Amino acid sequence: MAKYHRNDIGSLVLDRHSTTSAVTHFRLCNAFSDSSLRRKILNAVRCGASSRHRHQLMQEMLNEAAPQPKPKSPPTTITIRSVLKEYNEPKNTDFKVVKKAVNNVKPEKLVDLLNLAEAKSDAETTKKVQALEELKRLVKDLQVENEENKRVAASRVRLLTKEDPETRVTLAMLGTIPPLVAMLDFEDSDSQVAALYALLNIGIGNDPNKAAIVKAGAVHKMLKLIEPPNKPSQSISDGIIINFLGLSTLDSNKPIVGSSGAIPFLLRTLKILDKRTGSQARHDALIALYNLSISPSNISFILEADLIPFLMNTLGDMEVSERIVAIFSNVVSTPEGRKSISVAPEAFPILVDVLNWTDSPGCPEKASYVLMVMAHKAYGDRQAMIEAGIVSSVLELTLLGSTLAKRRASRILEVLRVDKRKQVSDNFSWNSSAAVSAPIYGYSSSSTNQ
Repeated sequence: MAKYHRNDIGSLVLDRHSTTSAVTHFRLCNAFSDSSLRRKILNAVRCGASSRHRHQLMQEMLNEAAPQPKPKSPPTTITIRSVLKEYNEPKNTDFKVVKKAVNNVKPEKLVDLLNLAEAKSDAETTKKVQALEELKRLVKDLQVENEENKRVAASRVRLLTKEDPETRVTLAMLGTIPPLVAMLDFEDSDSQVAALYALLNIGIGNDPNKAAIVKAGAVHKMLKLIEPPNKPSQSISDGIIINFLGLSTLDSNKPIVGSSGAIPFLLRTLKILDKRTGSQARHDALIALYNLSISPSNISFILEADLIPFLMNTLGDMEVSERIVAIFSNVVSTPEGRKSISVAPEAFPILVDVLNWTDSPGCPEKASYVLMVMAHKAYGDRQAMIEAGIVSSVLELTLLGSTLAKRRASRILEVLRVDKRKQVSDNFSWNSSAAVSAPIYGYSSSSTNQ
C-alpha cells in the first residue's frame, strides 16, 4: 500500500509567466475547463497525494492544456481551499434558470410604441375634427330660415352645452348666441323654450358668454315674452327666471338686468308662488333678487317695486327666510334702503325675533348685521329696537350664538350703551342747569320788585 504524506502545501498557483517567449506565456486556468480542473484537484486531495504523485498529476495537466493565452485578462489564483468551498456549497440552479429566462424576455419595440401613440393621437384628432364639424353644422342650422331646423338645432345646443365647458366656448366663438337670442321672437313656444335653455347652458360658468347674451339684447326679449297681453306658459316663465338668475351673477350685468324691469317681474312671480312650498322657481327668483341687490344702483328699483314690505311679511317661512334676510343686508347699505326697512310695519319686532332662531344659525347672523348697521346709523331706529326688546335678545345671542353673531351682538350692545350714557349725561346736564338757574332767576325778580 502506498504511503500517504501530510499535505503541507497551502495553495497551488496555476499561473505561469514567462518573459522569454510569447509562445510559452499562457495561463493554465484558462486552458482547462472548470469541471476538468476541479476534478483533478479533488482527486489529488482525496488521495492525500505525495509530492511525487502531485508532480505526475501536474505533468498530466500540463500535457492536456492547450496554449491559448489571453494576455489582457488578469492572472487568476485558485487555491485548493477555495475549490473545496465551492464544491461543498449548494448551487442555486433554479435562480440562474429564472434569471436567464427573464433576460431572454424582450420589451416591445420602440417603433411599435411610437406607432401605437401615433394611432391614438390620430384617433383623437379625428374625433375632435368630427365634433367641430357637428358644431359648425348646428350653427349653420341656426342661421337658416327653417324654424323647425332652428328648434332642433337649439335643442341639440342645449344638450351639448349642459355639462361641457369647452363646447360652450366653441359654440360662442362660432356665433351661436345671436341666432338663439333671435329665436325668442318666434311665436312657437317650443322654439322659445329651446332657445331659453340653450342660452342658459351656454352661459353656465362662462362670464364672457353671459356678457355676450346680455349685449345681444336677450334680457329685453325675455321680458317681452311675459308682457301683457302675452300669457306665457309656466316653462317659459321658469326659463326666464333662471336665465335672470344666471345672468345676474356677473357684476357688469347687474345694473342692466336691474334697470330692465326684471325686478317687478320677479316680485310678481314671488307673489304668485308664495303659497307653493318647494317651488324651484320661487327659490330661483329670490336668488336672482339677491344677486341684483348686491349692486347699489339696483336698490332704488327694489324700493320702487315695493319689495321690502312683501319680504318682511314673508319672513318666517323657513324655506326662504335666510335668503330674505340676506337681501335686507344688502338693502341697508344705502340710506333709502334703511329708511324703507324702518318704516315697514312691524319691521323691528320681526327682525328682533329672528335673533332667537337657534335652529337656523344663518338667519340670526344676517339679522344681527341688519340691526347693527341700522342701530349705528339712526337714533330713532335704536329707540325702536329697544322697544322691541332687542337688549335681552342680543344678550342671549352673545352667549348662545355663532362667533359671527356674537361679535355683531356685542357691537349692538356697545352702541346701545353709548347711546344710554349719552342720554343720561344729557339729562344730568339739563337738571344741573335747571337747579342753578332757578335761584338766580328768583333773586333777580326779588331785586326788581324791590
